[in-house]
Amino acid sequence: MGKTEIYILSGFLGSGKTTLLKRLLEDEKKNGRKVAVMMNELGAVSIDSDAVGEDVALKELLGGCICCTMSGQVEAQLQGLLQLEKPDSIYVETTGAAHPVEILDALVSPLFADKIIPKGIITTVDGQRWLDRVSLGPQLQQLLLEQVRHADYLIVNKASDLSEKQQADAITSIQGLNSHAKCVLTDFSKVPLKDIRAITLLPGERKHTHIHTKDLGLGTYVHTFSAGVQREDFEQFLRSLPDSIYRIKGYVKFKGASFPELFQYSYGMPSYMKEYMNLPLNMVFIGEGIDWESVSNGLKALEKGE
Repeated sequence: MGKTEIYILSGFLGSGKTTLLKRLLEDEKKNGRKVAVMMNELGAVSIDSDAVGEDVALKELLGGCICCTMSGQVEAQLQGLLQLEKPDSIYVETTGAAHPVEILDALVSPLFADKIIPKGIITTVDGQRWLDRVSLGPQLQQLLLEQVRHADYLIVNKASDLSEKQQADAITSIQGLNSHAKCVLTDFSKVPLKDIRAITLLPGERKHTHIHTKDLGLGTYVHTFSAGVQREDFEQFLRSLPDSIYRIKGYVKFKGASFPELFQYSYGMPSYMKEYMNLPLNMVFIGEGIDWESVSNGLKALEKGE
């Protein structure tokens, strides 16, 4: 069984996420692949679950946001899907309030990081809303900018409602904010699905680059420790990391210890928690504009005690 691909669909309510999900699911069915969907709604009642066919495994996360109040539930639901359904791909449709970094943090767990390929974040944008974004409150404006900035593929919908000048203004300003993602102006999320299949967040999986190339966008890297490390060396390694490493979480075993510790790092703040069983020594890194080969070499040197 190969690794399960994870696609994250991001964007405000009404920007075309569910329409895109329907198209992607139809394409998966046509290709005979097994699919699962996770849907996140802020309210207690699902709005979009009727978009998913009966033959697709569906997990609904209601009453909270995937990236904050529900991150523990997300991990459990994902692990259940991977073990019971063993799908070829999982589509995660987020609320419009979800921040891309927090979504990745909730989805990529060290317990199953070696069983998944986070393919990337596909963000849908309502073209008119983008042009009128100054009319939104400051927090919503900032969230919209973050969703665009961290996307791996951008779909600007409702293009036919815009004049040629407005279309040009929308594309220019979006690409000015995010130059590494492909940006498509369209209606009803009609984009070449092969382009979406080609994206991936894992540097070792990228088709158009090598791990030593600096990754310009938001990316993830998973390291599996093959041996215990010295605590002091590990802490020195942490101090050497760039500020644009946003999250680290995983299990690390220190020399002399019987069991690993759960390590978490968020915006420069580390924390450790003792475990009393042997767990997979996977560690997940999330960052932006990172030279992942340098991170990988630093971790390997730690294991060798260099």
